[in-house]
Formats: sequence, C-alpha cells, structure tokens
Amino acid sequence: MSDDPTDVRAFFATRAADWDSRFPDDGPAYAAAVAELGLRPGDAVLDAGCGTGRALPPLRTAVGPEGTVIGADLTPEMLAEAVRAGRSGPRGAGVLLLADVGRLPLRDGGLDAVFGAGLVSHLADPVAGLRELARVVRPGGRLALFHPLGRAALAARHGRRITPDDLRAEPRLRPVLAEAGWRLDAYVDEDARFLALAVREG
Repeated sequence: MSDDPTDVRAFFATRAADWDSRFPDDGPAYAAAVAELGLRPGDAVLDAGCGTGRALPPLRTAVGPEGTVIGADLTPEMLAEAVRAGRSGPRGAGVLLLADVGRLPLRDGGLDAVFGAGLVSHLADPVAGLRELARVVRPGGRLALFHPLGRAALAARHGRRITPDDLRAEPRLRPVLAEAGWRLDAYVDEDARFLALAVREG
C-alpha cells in the first residue's frame, strides 16, 4: 500500500465500517502494549493514527480520569467508527482529532507519551513523522510503536516476505528513531506482536 496520505485515507475509509469485526481478538494485545508504555495517573497521551480507537480504553485506564487521552487520525470514517463504538465523547475514553500525525495541532512538549499501532509503515516520511511526534512529547517521554502481529506473521498474512530494508527491522528502525529525536529502549518482534519502545531525547 502507498504511504501517500491521500492513499492511506482512501484505503482505510473503505475498510472502516468492518475494521473492528475483522480483528475481534486484538483487545488484550493492545492492553498489554499500553501497559508497557509505563503511563501514570494524570499523564497526557496521544494515540497517533488511532483508527477506530481500540487503544483508547486501555490508555484511559492507564492515565485515569485526571489524565488526558487524545486520538488523532486522518480518516474521518475511522474516527466515526470510534465514536460509534463509544470510545469518544462525554462518556468515551478520549478526545478525537481529525489530523495528520505529521502536522499535529498540539503544543510543543505537552504530552508524556505517544502510542502508535500500525503507524510507522504509513508515514510518508518516517523521520519527519517521528520528529513531529517527538516535538509534542516532553524530554524523557515515551513512544510505543506496536502491531498485534510480528513482522514475519504480518508479511505472511499479506503473501510476502520480510526484507532487511523493512523500516520496522531493528537495524533500520533504531537510526530512524535516533534521527527523529528518540532513543530505542526495547524491541520485540515475535509472531504474536511487534513492540518498539523509545524515549524522547533532549
């Protein structure tokens, strides 16, 4: 799939209505990944490329009622599904923003953490996109790049093989993160999940 924002939006727009039903068993994996982000009550966290908002409830649980949870996505149809699922609004888990994560309408250093599920492969310019996420996070804040399938399992699902130039391969991802202002702190790539945890430098 193209990483052009227009193509990404079109791809997810046509799949939004049945997205959650296609992956009904991912909830525990999302919750486990959020737990490893190390959020505390009162923290402010962004779900970057939140889609239908599957990470929003565990993020809300982690930061508590006094914390801030924001979900940002560039596909209106995905955000509409998040609202329909009750993950936003007065009784929902987070506030939703229609926004490209490469140009966030958020102030510098205002967040404690960012969670991005399936995000990095959809960034047109990974360094610039990850740098924008670093901009909105305080020094020492955390980033989790997650997918409920590891690289090999995801490639097999799509009928292809993983290659060394895959952005999520650790030797490629580490320098990209470093250039964008992040230090890779932990890396897991197994069949059941992909999780890279990084710390905001500076």
